[in-house]
Amino acid sequence: MGGLAAIARQAGHRVTGCDANVYPPMSDQLRALGIDYVEGFSADQLAFKPDLFVIGNVVSRGNPLMEAILDARLPYRSGPQWLGENLLVSRPVLAIAGTHGKTTTTALSAYLLREGLEQDIGYLIGGVAHNFESSGRLGSPKAPFVIEADEYDTAFFDKRSKFVHYRPQVAVFNNLEFDHADIFPDLAAIETQFHHLVRMMASQAYLVLPAKGLAGDALERVIARGCWSQIERFGDQQHGLWVSESKAIEGGQIMQLSNGSQGLGEVKLALSGAYNRNNCLAALTAARCLGLQPERAIEHLSGFAGVRRRMEWRGSVRDIAVYDDFAHHPTAIKASLEAACELVQGRVIAVLEPRTNTMKLGTMATSLSASLQAADLVFCYMGGLTWDVAAALSPLGAKAQVHQDIDALIAAIVQLAEPQDRIVVMSNGGFGGIHQRLLDALAKP
Repeated sequence: MGGLAAIARQAGHRVTGCDANVYPPMSDQLRALGIDYVEGFSADQLAFKPDLFVIGNVVSRGNPLMEAILDARLPYRSGPQWLGENLLVSRPVLAIAGTHGKTTTTALSAYLLREGLEQDIGYLIGGVAHNFESSGRLGSPKAPFVIEADEYDTAFFDKRSKFVHYRPQVAVFNNLEFDHADIFPDLAAIETQFHHLVRMMASQAYLVLPAKGLAGDALERVIARGCWSQIERFGDQQHGLWVSESKAIEGGQIMQLSNGSQGLGEVKLALSGAYNRNNCLAALTAARCLGLQPERAIEHLSGFAGVRRRMEWRGSVRDIAVYDDFAHHPTAIKASLEAACELVQGRVIAVLEPRTNTMKLGTMATSLSASLQAADLVFCYMGGLTWDVAAALSPLGAKAQVHQDIDALIAAIVQLAEPQDRIVVMSNGGFGGIHQRLLDALAKP
């Protein structure tokens, strides 16, 4: 919604808004854009008298401001519907979908298209990318628009996935697993939403997918239900772009890229891990569908600086580094920790806050310990959880600790941390400002 607010501002609208617990980096970005926001959802905000209320999917019935809007019969739309109807309808849209890697792939795609096509690309990114001034930009009316295409429901009054509103010319399906247990009963229900998007795509549109066997069976089941668009694959020698060799380096990796049997050369990517190699291949393949050839696109890969909160270094004290990572699904947690292990001389310490609705329900509890195996030590914050976190992590033995208090959690980490350790903090929220609190605690004599 912050990125959408930025785009609406650039389109010439006066924009205000409200939310609960707005925290950095988005709060900083909104202030920098001159967009005022109010903490909370009080009904007295009707006094702003806007022409339209754009409603995010965190708002539900019973929300004081929403109830006031309904009682007054004031006009409102969901964010995705407003964007699709007003700004995307006449533009070539690249939509990045999938359970994992959407934000990084969206940011990388927008960056490659901006640099390679030398156009004023529009974009809406679900995070803050280092190569962009904000997470949303309107761009030139005829230039491509790159959007993070979330499968979560649109709004309390529109239970379809957000991405059905975007009508993409190119869609990337990077992977597909069960998530969002608060709104989807099973993986089949999510597959149906992806099928709905496929059914809405034109015959001349492109669907970008991993090579068969690289991303499980769910995506193939979606395609088996019907596909009327052009399919482009990536990831192995028989299917377009692939990585023939890779080597981890400090601050990222070096890859040998190929297009089928044709070698494209060595490129540096400032992102670590196998999952980011796949994100890179997806972005390059999608860019090619919009007219940017890989030979030109890879000239700009080394300039991509990544996204905040994706294995972001927050500081080091006594040769102990603290990283901030957005991983909150067992598959993403496993991938992030494996990437952290690629270059570590010391230990990897995982610090986890199971904060998503899916995690709070305990749906992923049985998968949690396996996702943390790569870490040398594990510290989990169980505040607000009703399921037995200690039991879920018991297969990890003595290397796992569970705490109900953040101060106690920090004290336990500081007590065991050693020089050359990498502390990877994983949460999709602010986690009580734990990153700086950890650095401050580590700095004390």
